Amino acid sequence: MRDLNRRDFVAGCGLAAACAIAPKALAADALSAIDPELRPAVANWISQRAAGPHLSLATLPQVRAAGLRNLPAPLPDVPWSQRRIPVPATGGEVTLYLINAVPGASRPAILHTHGGGFIGGSPRSDLPRLQELARDLNITIASVDYDLAPEALYSRSIEQTYAGLAWTHDHATDIGVDRQRIAVLGGSAGGGHAAILAIMARDRGQVPLCGQCLIYPMLDDRTGTTRHPHAPIGQLIWTEEDNRLGWSSFLGQTPGSASVPPMAVPARCPDPKGLPPTFIGVGSVDLFVDEDIEYGQRLIDAGVPTQLLVVPGAYHGFDEIVPQAQISTRFVKAIKDFLRQSFMIP
Repeated sequence: MRDLNRRDFVAGCGLAAACAIAPKALAADALSAIDPELRPAVANWISQRAAGPHLSLATLPQVRAAGLRNLPAPLPDVPWSQRRIPVPATGGEVTLYLINAVPGASRPAILHTHGGGFIGGSPRSDLPRLQELARDLNITIASVDYDLAPEALYSRSIEQTYAGLAWTHDHATDIGVDRQRIAVLGGSAGGGHAAILAIMARDRGQVPLCGQCLIYPMLDDRTGTTRHPHAPIGQLIWTEEDNRLGWSSFLGQTPGSASVPPMAVPARCPDPKGLPPTFIGVGSVDLFVDEDIEYGQRLIDAGVPTQLLVVPGAYHGFDEIVPQAQISTRFVKAIKDFLRQSFMIP
């Protein structure tokens, strides 16, 4: 449900590591566009940016290792486990985190895909948040620990996430899941993976989805290559430079070109008709705001029930970086309200 993960990349790596990828300076008018409750974190982010490694392929191992230090402790009252499941399309296996499963029940389920720009992150970093969500909604969550780029290209990781979705559906009775109430959810690159999953599920016709919940999703490889947002959009946390690195690693080629495979990029999906009811939430100064609005508009035009929420003054990952802010709590409530509606939870 968020980025490299934001808590890894901004907190676990230290704000200093994230700050190293900030622009040289943030103009005063850009700071004024940020919600007042979110500004102190920005000031800290800017002040520490020089202390950490600049995000690149060369420093990626260092950044990943930093993100795995000081992982948040799992909640003691929500059960979770790991299991290896087969990936038929590749002949390998992938690890699935199973959270709050109750065999014998018939409850809604989420197939979750973690964020991290396609190049970082893990379900373990998201575990306490996923446990809290599963407890609050009384549902089961399965989160796929897909292989990261550039070591694994999109063709491997999207089959791994689909294997997690298919396994959850096929083993619904064993883990207490209602097959008619399965949704996909992810944030940032995880939102991109969730959107790809929804398209794959529609096209393969094996797993019906009751919803897709896309949190500031990473949907379009052209952002930062052939399309450039106006400042202050995309100047904080995740920048155009980072986006080019993430997409080029995921695709195995230069993003933005005509040769990019549509199956790897949700925004390139030729026809969004038949996708499940959708929630898209994004901040107004997030690098992904334009592509997310455009995707939402395409869904609406295709007759897909779509809720598009643009949060004024919010940057990428704001709800994790400043969770106590009023706009953060309202944002999380909107996500939970959408899921309750999708799952028909009173």
